[in-house]
Amino acid sequence: MDSLSPENPPLTIAPSPPRVWKFWGTTLWGLFVFGGLFLGQLAVVIYFMLKQGAPDIATAVHVLGGGWTIALSVTTGLPGVLLALWIAIRPTRISFADYLALRWTSWKNFAIGVAALALLAGVWELVSRALGREASPGFMGEVLKAAQAEGALWLLVVAFCIAAPISEELFARGFLYRGWSETALRPGGAILLSSLVWTVLHLQYDWFFLSEVFSIGLLFGYLRYRSNSTWLTIVLHGLNNLAATLQTLWLAGQS
Repeated sequence: MDSLSPENPPLTIAPSPPRVWKFWGTTLWGLFVFGGLFLGQLAVVIYFMLKQGAPDIATAVHVLGGGWTIALSVTTGLPGVLLALWIAIRPTRISFADYLALRWTSWKNFAIGVAALALLAGVWELVSRALGREASPGFMGEVLKAAQAEGALWLLVVAFCIAAPISEELFARGFLYRGWSETALRPGGAILLSSLVWTVLHLQYDWFFLSEVFSIGLLFGYLRYRSNSTWLTIVLHGLNNLAATLQTLWLAGQS
């Protein structure tokens, strides 16, 4: 009965405080989230491969480069990322939205982001012309042509302009930046490292477009730091992909 007396209150165990994953926690969980993205996309590829029965190498290459395959795989990568992020963030005792900075920002920051992205894209366009290069990456043109031929263009636009920006921004500017920025890397190092990881996700392009992707990643990282909003970079990423898609379609129509 002594434990019930005012002089001897019962012992209580305080819940552990919220905590952000630091460098190695963010890195290892980041690999887990990437695995969710990969498995989400791989499920579609496996489905189409099984649908072909026992395809030869030529058929397998055709399936992998098909418009429906790419559009659906990019789209199904999103739920894989969301589930993996939810699993990774839950032990931190921080809400999903707060951890990933899923909050809107001011229209001033949005206008600055749009202007900066347009300026950066314009600079790369001038460099591309000076080097005599194609205005759009060949990979994207081939995928769009395949999607048009298969009647999957609408889904590919949704995948490129909505699903991919959400998946990639939540992963890079949301999860990776959040954890790495609270270590010795600080925001500057987190912006640099998360931009490198994001660039690696685009290895289907050549060195020139990878350089452009990296520079856009640096811009998005800075905007994430300035605004504390991942929604801002998601919207800007979607607008950038939409502009690239329309440009590629226009160029294809001119050829």
